[in-house]
Amino acid sequence: MNTASTSRLALATLLAGALAACGQAPVTPALASAVAPKPDVPREHLDAVVLGMGCFWGAERRMAALPGVINVESGYANGEVPGTYSDVLNTERARKLGLSDARNHAEVVKVVFDTRATTLAAVLAGFWENHDPTQGDRQGNDIGSNYRSAIYTHGDAQLRIAQATKTAFQTALAAGGYGAITTEIQPLTRYIAAEDYHQDYLVKNPDGYCGLGGTGVKFPAEALADLGVALPAASDTTVANAAASAPSDAMAARPTRLDGANLDATRQLVVFEATDCAFCAKFRAEVSDGWQSSVPIAHTLDAREPEGWTLEKPLFATPTIVLFENGKEVSRYTGYNGDKARFWQWLGFRLLTEEQRDIAFENGTERPFTGSHLDEKRPGTFVDPITGAPLFRTDTKFESGTGWPSFFQPLPGAVTYHGDLSLYGVRTEVRSASSGIHLGHVFEDGPPPTGKRYCINGNVLTFVPDEEVATDATAAAGPVTGV
Repeated sequence: MNTASTSRLALATLLAGALAACGQAPVTPALASAVAPKPDVPREHLDAVVLGMGCFWGAERRMAALPGVINVESGYANGEVPGTYSDVLNTERARKLGLSDARNHAEVVKVVFDTRATTLAAVLAGFWENHDPTQGDRQGNDIGSNYRSAIYTHGDAQLRIAQATKTAFQTALAAGGYGAITTEIQPLTRYIAAEDYHQDYLVKNPDGYCGLGGTGVKFPAEALADLGVALPAASDTTVANAAASAPSDAMAARPTRLDGANLDATRQLVVFEATDCAFCAKFRAEVSDGWQSSVPIAHTLDAREPEGWTLEKPLFATPTIVLFENGKEVSRYTGYNGDKARFWQWLGFRLLTEEQRDIAFENGTERPFTGSHLDEKRPGTFVDPITGAPLFRTDTKFESGTGWPSFFQPLPGAVTYHGDLSLYGVRTEVRSASSGIHLGHVFEDGPPPTGKRYCINGNVLTFVPDEEVATDATAAAGPVTGV
């Protein structure tokens, strides 16, 4: 028998008695309220464990999604201070200033599960997968001892199972290039339920904080089997649901890391996402699914920077959109709640010159006869310089003699109209519908067939000749590979 097999057998032997006795483990007073009988779950089939995974809003949602889990409650645990949100925050501030050495509570979730449908080991597999247990007193940008990774147990059996799953997951993490686990594992000494507004927070506030969701390393399924995690006899449906909570091979389902060699080394956007992030789906639907910008964009579920490239700091929420130039992060946009104009302004400040930014975001105006595209007559399309969305066609352009590119008609849906009170009186401002940037104004002294004159700042237009579009279309007809 090889060393690895011996270690797994030893681990299985260590847990065999603990797992058999788990259902009969005494329930501490701190857990009593969590394991109150449910209408369809007899008390003898309920168990609970307290887990710290950083901000408890995201932890609550992630753990509630595990098969066999019937209730999750946010709270504070194993500290020496009063158990309110303000007390926890104030204690952490005092600790950072050197004004207190009091042990702070960890933000935790109390996870109640049906022992007929799952096991503590399977619940802990979900715990390990759904956060980064190697970061010490932090999760991403949430920094402080109150955000520590923790497993607080009741009874020796739970403590042994927690330590065993840590050992198994440490091996998987090391294979994935991660460091040592810093998770605090100890008996539960104190637990206080968090305020009502923290409970089911992301259900009540769908635009709330969306955490990154772990390292991408899967808990090794063979570890659950070797530990002797056998489900109690139950219905086929119950067993199937419980089995679903045991993740597959440690590395097989890990998201693929982007390779910098397959991206645009000069300038590239990367969207870092999570599998269950509604805001990521919202960003795709509202922004990236219709992407036309000249800056290439790639999506990834792996929290690491593309191979060979550099992030300035760790990611802490999804989606995070990072702009890389020459393989290095130059700017990032964290979170998305539907404010497209704010996203495009962020990108525009990196793509546009100072003069362009003045026009686009400050309603500036270029001096007549100084802007771009006055003499452009080739067949083609004038597009938004940030989004790449089409605005005007050359065949609607005419010579107005005003010193600015003029058009008698935009493309359908390309622009929006806004009242503008200025020194020149009341005018109608024209903005790009895709990015919201200022383009110019429209007047009623244009040629047929519309009688309109769209007086547009040429410096906030990008011209794409028809022959370039045709060339791109031909190229796109060939093999396409994605990252």
